[in-house]
Amino acid sequence: MPNTKVMTTDTLQSIAAAKQIVQQGGLIAFPTDTVYGVAADPFSPSAIQKIFSTKERSKEKALPVLIGDLSQLAGLALFVSDRVRKIAEAFWPGALTLILPKNSKLPHNLSPYPTIGIRMPDLDFTLKLLRETGPLAATSANISGEPNPTTADEVLKQLSGRIDLLLDGGSTPGSQASTVLDATGSELKILRQGPITLSDLNKLFEKE
Repeated sequence: MPNTKVMTTDTLQSIAAAKQIVQQGGLIAFPTDTVYGVAADPFSPSAIQKIFSTKERSKEKALPVLIGDLSQLAGLALFVSDRVRKIAEAFWPGALTLILPKNSKLPHNLSPYPTIGIRMPDLDFTLKLLRETGPLAATSANISGEPNPTTADEVLKQLSGRIDLLLDGGSTPGSQASTVLDATGSELKILRQGPITLSDLNKLFEKE
């Protein structure tokens, strides 16, 4: 892989450059509202494999997908219940990853399970990027087990030469990873605690 190109997020061509790399099956890294993420086309098995190789990540771990608009859920989730839609409308964009039934057309190496994690990050640049590229398979831009990066320099220390493009947006506004919520069953279950609590979620349904 060639040396990692770095562009700032306020560069006019940054999103176009990122979109082209994604379409070519490459890897990009960019800031989110939590940490910097490394991402690729979620519909390309070979691009997904690059994320696993780059991060030295276990293939048993599914990759979450970031979206920029609720309409992008359709090609990712097998179905979206009224409850899930209500949660999404209340907490997205935000630090909440929803575990949903997976569309069977998605590559097996994106998630070896019948479910998929989906999130809409709360950062204007990232939302603009995702609306241009479409959904992206994305996870923290670090070597697995190493600290999550909150600056572009921290990404380069771990992934320089392993990714095609790094979009430098300065420090991320948050350092805590998102809350992961299993919304596939009759009872909501938090699999990883983040900024959003079960109490926050339950308040949505208290008046029903």
